[in-house]
Amino acid sequence: MNDCDIGFIGGGNMARNIIGGLRAAGGGATIAVAEPDAGRRESLAHDFGVSVTKDNAAVAAHAASLIFAVKPQAMAAVCREAAAACRKRRPLVLSIAAGIRVGDMRRWLDGGGDAESDGGGVKNGDSGLAIVRAMPNTPALVRCGASALFASEACGAAERRRAGEILRAVGTVCWVEEERLLDAVTALSGSGPAYFFSMMEAMCDAAAAAGLAPDTARALTLQTARGAAALAADEKISFAELRRRVTSPGGTTEEALGILRERGFTDAVTDAVHGAARRAGELAAEFGA
Repeated sequence: MNDCDIGFIGGGNMARNIIGGLRAAGGGATIAVAEPDAGRRESLAHDFGVSVTKDNAAVAAHAASLIFAVKPQAMAAVCREAAAACRKRRPLVLSIAAGIRVGDMRRWLDGGGDAESDGGGVKNGDSGLAIVRAMPNTPALVRCGASALFASEACGAAERRRAGEILRAVGTVCWVEEERLLDAVTALSGSGPAYFFSMMEAMCDAAAAAGLAPDTARALTLQTARGAAALAADEKISFAELRRRVTSPGGTTEEALGILRERGFTDAVTDAVHGAARRAGELAAEFGA
């Protein structure tokens, strides 16, 4: 295998989305993917012109930037397979596996067995391997993702810039300076699409129950959600002010919002986000054990 700009360990949906975004953005990066499933390898090679193999270590040995895109429960084993090659090659490591902390990745990849992690970041020095942990979300499928990134101490400006460029291929990128904040990111943007889907489902069902044809209810729900997000992005004012602008005194919107308040809508959303963040922390501890 020849050297490449970007290597992927894992060729599932999220890896495929990022590769598609990179190809759509142009730039001509050379890409290699390690994927155990032969059908996925064939599809990736055919659709994107990438090099493919089932050998994780081979990709790790030849990539300038190495993206781990496997399920969290598989990360320890996969990292250990790639560890020797990473110690020799010293790539930028980018993890998009939910709940895997930088300290655990460094321990598995770089021999950092004395590293400690308290959920707030890596302590006790830095072994030198540049690791960025990212939390993308499923709208990356349509290049509308939201990704938050955290960089280890070994990452300089060049590594941070490179990681940001990769994830920007599928949407918006922001950085957090404390690793523990990725639990809140997971609860907000990682799990967040499901909150909106639940709201959209309820709106659509209610409209159909009020007499609209199901296809009409779905079309109006989708466009309402799309338009609300676009308006919020374009206006660049607070969500509270946007809400006030569409709420006429004594009107239909005021009536609906009053019912949501009575039913505890805001408290329910707050509890849901906090519960998801708590569970994210629990899973990180479990996966890193």
